[in-house]
Amino acid sequence: MSKLIPILLSFWLVINASAELTTNKMCKTCHPQIYKEYETSAHSKSTIYKDEIHKKIWDLHPNKKKNKYTCAVCHSPGDVRLLKALEDGEIAMPQDDKKHHEAISCITCHSIQNIERDPKTHDKIVLVDNDKKRPTIFAADELNRDNDDVYQRKTSIFGMFKSRSRSPYHDIKHSNDIFYTGKLCLGCHSHFKNEHELNICTTDDEGAIDEESNCITCHMPMVEGSYSTVPMSKKHRYHGFAGTRNKPEMLSKYLKMSFKQTQTGFEVTLENEAKHNLLLHPMRLGLLKVTIHRDSQEIKMKTIPFFRILGTNGKPSMPWLATEVIKENMLKAEEIKTYKYDTLLKKGDKVEVEFGFYLVNPEMLEKLNLSDNEEAKKYTIFKTESFGVLK
Repeated sequence: MSKLIPILLSFWLVINASAELTTNKMCKTCHPQIYKEYETSAHSKSTIYKDEIHKKIWDLHPNKKKNKYTCAVCHSPGDVRLLKALEDGEIAMPQDDKKHHEAISCITCHSIQNIERDPKTHDKIVLVDNDKKRPTIFAADELNRDNDDVYQRKTSIFGMFKSRSRSPYHDIKHSNDIFYTGKLCLGCHSHFKNEHELNICTTDDEGAIDEESNCITCHMPMVEGSYSTVPMSKKHRYHGFAGTRNKPEMLSKYLKMSFKQTQTGFEVTLENEAKHNLLLHPMRLGLLKVTIHRDSQEIKMKTIPFFRILGTNGKPSMPWLATEVIKENMLKAEEIKTYKYDTLLKKGDKVEVEFGFYLVNPEMLEKLNLSDNEEAKKYTIFKTESFGVLK
């Protein structure tokens, strides 16, 4: 993380020469629909003042007593003051004001020039070197991939004819491959190791190589509506960033469910088509629930949990203290698992298969002081399918 701070800091200090561009206020003017989606996203709510779950975990983190908000690099990269304080070894704590609620802003992601692999913690973000007040913004646009949009204002003789590029606020480069493969996401979402070299959560890099299927195509699918007021388009990439905390239904198609009747009962098969664990964060708890509907009866099968428990010396512990994975039953990347049930079925039965999850494992709520947090306690149904028994 220490490698990342100076790179981010130098970039943001340059961008601050044009203060309006450090916030989303200017972006909202031309990208109203994208901004509306962004406001609902985890990126928009990543600070301790907008995300109570993150705050409760931070309150227990040993770096809080040291007044070092080391989460800032990924959770508040737009806060120049905070990043500089971390670099200088000074008190570096978030401030409760609107300026620092920008969290992961539009310009944060759209200024990533490259991602370099770092084996110790999350990958290193290399930001574009902006040496002018008008920053260069990267964006994906297949139709204009070979045509960078540099702002120019041209006036013909006597000022009768004028022309300019699409954006009066920034230059646009469409040729950056990482905006087509999803590699830009790996700066914060590749892997995260604690001080004991334990990988807390990992996103397989293979998910950011293929332009046809990657982080962006899954979590930012094409939806109806224009990405900008100038020019207009019929569709745009969804900027609410579909995930466990926002629009999980957009991702349900990547979990396949199938059913097979057997002589001794039946089988349910789950296939995770994603290139990472079905649930990444170690706080999550997934549940497979199977119910047989027979006439007016509901026969519930044993619920199967999906989890990843981190700990120390064989006992569960906080992620920053953990030295091992104590137990794991998560559906891994591209994994197929079949579960057998020994209950005999009858013709006319309907078997309902449901996969749902908790953002925070209910067993962790009290320890994290989240017993009163409705979002943390909520059970979300990710996908449900019903299968009829014909014989």
